[in-house]
Amino acid sequence: MSAACCGHHHNEPPSETNTAYRRVLWAVLAINASMFAVEIGAGLHAGSASLQADALDFLGDAANYGISLFVVGMSLRHRAGAALAKGGSMGLFGLWVLGVAIWHLYSGTRPEAITMGAIGIVALAANALSFGLLWAYRGGDSNMRSAWICTRNDVLGNFAVLLAAAGVFGTGTGWPDIIVAVVMACLALQGAWLVVRHAASELTLGNSRHAPVGG
Repeated sequence: MSAACCGHHHNEPPSETNTAYRRVLWAVLAINASMFAVEIGAGLHAGSASLQADALDFLGDAANYGISLFVVGMSLRHRAGAALAKGGSMGLFGLWVLGVAIWHLYSGTRPEAITMGAIGIVALAANALSFGLLWAYRGGDSNMRSAWICTRNDVLGNFAVLLAAAGVFGTGTGWPDIIVAVVMACLALQGAWLVVRHAASELTLGNSRHAPVGG
């Protein structure tokens, strides 16, 4: 009985944690949705694969935070299922970015370095704020952890975009932009693997709790 209670306490966040987490999720959802609108326009205008990839990442994160809001307070099985879906979406994002990078390599696009740098700085500030808001929940269940992993990858991606902008400006070619887009794709795929693995273990635990006793 004691072990069961301890397990429940570990996997089911208290109501006050859920309330605070909801407020944080609403804030980061608004930040990500706004940045998607800004960055997708800038990415298309500048002809930058890394900016477009980062913009789609903002959109995916906004959707993921919306899913997280929906399942806060639900059972471990429901929260793990949502995290599994988010891990799958992160993986699809990674594959999409690889496709964009290949297209820009084929078409020989040379992006606008100044636009990349300016928007990259704004995106970094937005993700740094989201990262700080989610920091307290980085060690939670797979649903909370997935939200934090997404934002962590975004901050790394923003630094990479800034490096790409400097590289494009210095070399006069689009290669740095393509390289960074590929790096961002790899980050998304690595994050997807971490989230899916954690969520799968929680799903196994959640299903075992609901399994009938006896044969």
